[in-house]
Amino acid sequence: MKHKVPIHEVADCQIRTIARTILPVLLICFTALCTLNGQNSQTGNLSGTVVVADSSGTSVIPGAKVVLSGHVSLEAVTDQAGNFHFSNVPVGTYKLIASSPGLEGESSVEIPANASVELPIELKPTELKTDVTVQDTYQDVKTAAPSETVQEKTIEAAPNVNERFESVLPLVPGVVRGPDGRLNLKGARANQNAALVNSANVTDPATGNMAINLPIDVVSSVQVISNPYDPQYGKLTGAVSTAETKTGDFEKFHFTVQNILPRARSRGGSIVGVGGATPRMTVSGPLWKDHVSFLQSIEYRFLRTPVNSLPPMQRDTKLEGFNSYSQADINISPKQTATVSLAVYPQKLDYLGLNTFTPQEATADLHQRGFQTYGQHRYVFASDSMLTSQFTYKVFDVDVTAPTENPFELWPDTAHGGFFNRQARRTNRADWQESVQFPGKQFIGTHQVKVGFDLTYSDFDGRQASLPVTLMDVNGKAVERISFSSATSFDKHQDESSIFASDQWTPNPRISISYGLRFDQDTVTDSAHLAPRGGILIALTKDGKTLLKGGGGMFYDRVPLVFATFDRTPYRTVSMLAADGSVTSSTVYVNRINGDLDNPRSTAWNVALERQLLAKLNLRLAYEQRNTSRNFVLSPATTAGSTDTMLLSNGGHDTYREFQIAGRYNAERYAVNASYTRSRAYGDLNDPFLFLGNYPQAVIQPNQRGRLSFDAPNRFVFWGEVNAPWKLTLMPVYDLHTGFPYSVMDEYRQYIGPRNEKRYPWFESFDLQVLRPISIPMRGKRLRARAGIAVFNLFNHFNPRDVQNNMTSSNFGNFYNDAWREYRGKLVFQF
Repeated sequence: MKHKVPIHEVADCQIRTIARTILPVLLICFTALCTLNGQNSQTGNLSGTVVVADSSGTSVIPGAKVVLSGHVSLEAVTDQAGNFHFSNVPVGTYKLIASSPGLEGESSVEIPANASVELPIELKPTELKTDVTVQDTYQDVKTAAPSETVQEKTIEAAPNVNERFESVLPLVPGVVRGPDGRLNLKGARANQNAALVNSANVTDPATGNMAINLPIDVVSSVQVISNPYDPQYGKLTGAVSTAETKTGDFEKFHFTVQNILPRARSRGGSIVGVGGATPRMTVSGPLWKDHVSFLQSIEYRFLRTPVNSLPPMQRDTKLEGFNSYSQADINISPKQTATVSLAVYPQKLDYLGLNTFTPQEATADLHQRGFQTYGQHRYVFASDSMLTSQFTYKVFDVDVTAPTENPFELWPDTAHGGFFNRQARRTNRADWQESVQFPGKQFIGTHQVKVGFDLTYSDFDGRQASLPVTLMDVNGKAVERISFSSATSFDKHQDESSIFASDQWTPNPRISISYGLRFDQDTVTDSAHLAPRGGILIALTKDGKTLLKGGGGMFYDRVPLVFATFDRTPYRTVSMLAADGSVTSSTVYVNRINGDLDNPRSTAWNVALERQLLAKLNLRLAYEQRNTSRNFVLSPATTAGSTDTMLLSNGGHDTYREFQIAGRYNAERYAVNASYTRSRAYGDLNDPFLFLGNYPQAVIQPNQRGRLSFDAPNRFVFWGEVNAPWKLTLMPVYDLHTGFPYSVMDEYRQYIGPRNEKRYPWFESFDLQVLRPISIPMRGKRLRARAGIAVFNLFNHFNPRDVQNNMTSSNFGNFYNDAWREYRGKLVFQF
């Protein structure tokens, strides 16, 4: 299927798109106003004190987060006397949860009309959550770093075609899935971000990309922190995504099974095999009641993902994998808890790189094997202080092979032969972390000091080989040949150490100031860096409903180990060919690293204004900016002598700017989220991972600067959670953004004009998942279950994923590989 988009049709399409955007917004506003006009006007007040009891008596907890949820959702922070207050709360029954690092307590409360309720709440040591969960919840209110959290309920109810926990992150403004399928957080490349699970680093030491697969059933929340000003976060120049896992029940057993039926593979109205099978099983419960709980989840994944513009029986990538996650939570004493886990995630992906212009025969196969062990011990030695010790060990191996050994040829419209590159990587990493949060101290307000260190050892062994590549013109004549030197082996080791210290200073209940310093060093760059950071949060009004946040900081990234071994990979010879196939000229490119590698550095700042306009309506206006220097760039360079160089340097830099307006409306039976993001991601385009990653490009042209490949200047996201009649839960997700940029090239793969000046059509997708609890009679009992259906791209909007950008092709300018409407069923059995 091919589709041309004339200029006048593009303009008409954009006008229609904007109209379709405005209508949902107007509908949301109208619904909100109607709801407000019809709501019960009776309200009451709630106040109380947050305390903790130990052997020395009872003490109050300043700075604790207090969340009231029910007919409305409200948040507050206790003052220096441990007091909190909620005014004008609609009458009804509510759940009250208070938390502080390592402590948590909850209670139910009834708010009567025209009355005030006094409710003290006692905190106890956290038993069912890891330390990082408590910390992040604490910081959401007390720090200025932009952050968004997707909670467990949303993870379960959101339409999720991949059923992976990271796939819900595009619900966060500023997070997009780029044209390469990888997630880009807040204008940063995937390898510039940090990825954590239960505060443990889960990236690949060789590439810096996220390298873990967890069954989605074990994830309780996922958070994105843009430019985290807390110095405990490091080794990044973008944002950090942190996932928290659930814990086993200490009281009784739970067991769920889902996706037990495979999906059919339909081609031309006929069933031709299995399209997907992703059965999952999760069990949790007590091993020793009140002392030891466990959680075990396993899933098998077999998925065929089609490229819809290819022939019906040659259009699928094929993934087969097995994911297992085991976790035990231990209550050692009232003040000590621990968590240990093991994640295993081998998988095999056939036809990596499949697209409209690269058929199955010319793709690569990727095999990965990996596991990660984790242990964390937490000791609460005072009411608001804790010692946390953590150790992780990760192994991650990757092999890239090709289906055939046939010569690889690049034609303007397609590719032939076996993929040219073969890789074998073996990596492991050991990481030890210690942190101490000290008791609060009084000096011109309250100070909460935290210090810690992190020691990491990484090891990387690899082997790489490349076969010749021939570039062909439209007439089938060879015009250029790229040949490589013999296969090479290499290894690299790295020691990293970090120390950080931070202070959360609350001079008065309406002002919170956070500041800190991080020190990093590593043996790859043989350098040390200091990264100061700070932020401020001010309650502009006495009722705490208007918040002003802002901050700034400096960040230093890690060095992926594949970069440190670049000069030991096979070098290339580029030969130009005459019409008869003879060589007219040849250039040898030797791989070199420009001087000593350095750590990329970014400086970032933000400012945000948040206001609770109505009891159920919250609005946020925010701006953030990041400038990154010392980025890695790979580009050919001319040198004196008989050879030129393929140069890897720290000479790149990029910028990201984002303005955001977002709102959330919470009603009794539904919640609505809407955001508009205006952004600009600009920088150097020769990202080394285009040529050194799992699926490298064969041709390397000189570097240019332009819009980054995932740049989407205008993006509107709408999603909601609706408790509909008949026990239905509906979650619609609407995503509209500017099409991604692309470049024009000729038969030599040379870029014509400035790069990334053209764009795909606007992307628009409306996804919807509907769920309903059901009960199934079984042996005289009722088996609980949830059943539903999800539909993706409900209105079947044309969303192409490929474009013919070779100007010598007769199909130049055509778009292909539309993401068609797709349906998925869901059935979860709960025991």
